[in-house]
Amino acid sequence: MTPSPTKPLVAIYVRVSTEDQVKRGISLQAQEEALKNYANALGYEVFKIYKDEGKSGKDLKHRPAMQELLKDAQNKKFQSILTYKLDRFSRSLRDLIETMEKLKEWGVDFISLQDKIETASATGKLMFHIISAFAEFERNVTSERTKFTMGVKAEGGNLVTRAPFGYKLENKKLLASENSYLVQELFQEFLNTKISLTQLSKKYGFSVNGLKKILSNQTYLGKTKFDKQIYQGSHQALISSTLFNHVQNKLKGVLKPEKV
Repeated sequence: MTPSPTKPLVAIYVRVSTEDQVKRGISLQAQEEALKNYANALGYEVFKIYKDEGKSGKDLKHRPAMQELLKDAQNKKFQSILTYKLDRFSRSLRDLIETMEKLKEWGVDFISLQDKIETASATGKLMFHIISAFAEFERNVTSERTKFTMGVKAEGGNLVTRAPFGYKLENKKLLASENSYLVQELFQEFLNTKISLTQLSKKYGFSVNGLKKILSNQTYLGKTKFDKQIYQGSHQALISSTLFNHVQNKLKGVLKPEKV
């Protein structure tokens, strides 16, 4: 049957797991009938009914009908999604919030019959903003926790990012690699000869920007850097602070903008 162009289109999503069927007696048919009646009462035309049978609510990725539903939502094939209860859609708060944020971005409303949640009205939009605020709060807490963990790791002298040229990672420890001698050689050649950054980068197989990063990397002093803070590392230094400082002074002269 071709949907009426005068009515907004709604997608119905129903899900039941094996556990639901055994313990709670919740059937797809019961959800479907209730949602079709509710859609009719709200003045919607049903676009399609998406069914996931025997699927867990723990994640969205392993539910074929859910993936099809989200793809059709992104392609704006309907205006709203109607589900029987929030836990039918997802039992993961993170997945639920992230999915509702995507629906907002795509301009698709979300309606949960049993939970009395919908994003089509002013009250529903307020509820959605509250959920979004919790999502942002959770992201910020996660970011702060990650930053704190990495800060502690750096403060303890451990590596925060990947091993730079001249080092290797073994058992999460930064060790001098077989080509570590080239770091000393490279710093000395840049300081004590008239070779340009371009020529030096070609000689050692780096880009000019890559070479600049090497020549200004304090990891070679046996230090670690995180969030603009410098810490004493637990790894072996490859060059002296005197050599490093002389190279920085020369770099400033080389990179100094020409006067017009």
